[in-house]
Amino acid sequence: MEIDTRRDLSEATVSKEEEEAEQPLSPAARVFHAPEFNCYVITVIGVKRKIEPDAIIEGLKQSLIRHPRFSSKLVNKRNKKRQTQRWVRTNVSANDHVIVPDIQTQNIEDANADAFLESYVSDLTLVPLDTSKPLWELHLLDLKTSDAENVAVLKFHHSLGDGMSLMALVLACMRKTSNPEELPTLPYQNRSSSRSSRLTAGSRGNFRFLWLILVLWSAIMLVWNTVCDALEFIATAIFLKDTETPIKGDFRLSKRKRMSLVHRTVSLDDIKLIKNTMKMTVNDVVLGVTQAALSQYLERRYGQKKKKIGEDQESKRNSNDMPKKIRLRSAILVNLRPTTGIQDLADMMAKGSKCRWGNWIGYIVFPFSISLRDDPLEHLRKAKKIIDRKKNSLEAALTFIVGKLMIHSFGVKVTANIINRALSNTTMSFSNLIGPIEEISFFGHPITYMAPSVYGHPHALTMHFQSYMNKMTISVTVDPMVISDPHQLLDDWEESLRMIKIAVQERGSTHQ
Repeated sequence: MEIDTRRDLSEATVSKEEEEAEQPLSPAARVFHAPEFNCYVITVIGVKRKIEPDAIIEGLKQSLIRHPRFSSKLVNKRNKKRQTQRWVRTNVSANDHVIVPDIQTQNIEDANADAFLESYVSDLTLVPLDTSKPLWELHLLDLKTSDAENVAVLKFHHSLGDGMSLMALVLACMRKTSNPEELPTLPYQNRSSSRSSRLTAGSRGNFRFLWLILVLWSAIMLVWNTVCDALEFIATAIFLKDTETPIKGDFRLSKRKRMSLVHRTVSLDDIKLIKNTMKMTVNDVVLGVTQAALSQYLERRYGQKKKKIGEDQESKRNSNDMPKKIRLRSAILVNLRPTTGIQDLADMMAKGSKCRWGNWIGYIVFPFSISLRDDPLEHLRKAKKIIDRKKNSLEAALTFIVGKLMIHSFGVKVTANIINRALSNTTMSFSNLIGPIEEISFFGHPITYMAPSVYGHPHALTMHFQSYMNKMTISVTVDPMVISDPHQLLDDWEESLRMIKIAVQERGSTHQ
């Protein structure tokens, strides 16, 4: 009888009471459904062997569709005063959410398989999810690419949760290849005990006054930085625009656009080498390399534009192709909710336990310093200086709190318009996620890479970074009408990483 009960649960059959259970959308989820800010999360997963759809579907029955958000549909209800949006539990059939396209692989040469995948994923960005059922779907492609034997594409609506929660949920559905019973292991960030905890009672007394001064100064700087960041965000929402560079789009007056998604995998060991030598974090290094790559890419784009002007007009211009001062800022997404562990999410799906969930995200406006530098390590130092200053600010929490207050005060439409305008005045989005340190399997299919991204927000360029084992996958989502050569941007990122690695090694050899 116990086995039969589990089978009923695997089909996500809910009782009448559960089916009628309703939960209102969170303020952030309501914004993500506004026409001005209709966002989706999409993740491309490469696997090492031919995909077996039946095994994937059976795995989904035992995991993903047991999560409340993935077994609830969006229902719009209207009363005398206003319209409300609620999640309503419903019966879910995994077959309705798994799509296996008929791909005539014999007509696709190996060299064109990557292009076919990019075109397929790009087409998905034009097709909204069916709101009559839970807002997610999984595409299984029997397509051999340059870096995977087959490919799976997960598509969620962003209202289901923030990117970090959704990726954690996906990981909770996976298991270690070395042990199919164990969940993936994420890197453990060891926080060494504070120096004060190692001091003796007498030495603590000697340093107490200094400690009080440092705490007071830190509090003053925290308040000052937060006020400055808040004023900048307000100015950005009203009038402060980034420079109109070749990578800046304008989505405010446009309708739904086709987006292009490409990815590239580089060595995480190279990034860690730079991190350890420069005494930085992986995120510091990724930001610094991105700054160098954007500088290199923009120099080339401005050079191409200069050639089109003609020789006569060209001679009248400054010899430098790129403007000396460029304001180019990125919206960095910050998860404000305490991180929900993979084990907690696995228990939620297996045992029906509760854990934290939802869209708890704020924004940090990060200014990239765009210029060509003789010393590539300057990009790292500049990026670290800026992000360290941003860490000593409550900007992310403030944007989240103010967003909630605006929704309650002015409604979803006004809030979505303001957020859309603020992001439109910046240039790009940036995100960095930590992945497993060991090889994992997706319902028995060993994974080669994971490339998550998001679209629907008002940026022509979005860069996501996902670590996995000893690799880092860079996902670039672009508006092809603005950036027609995203692979060139990835080339510049890879070349910038190489140049910075060489500079770091030379620096290390001179210090020995």
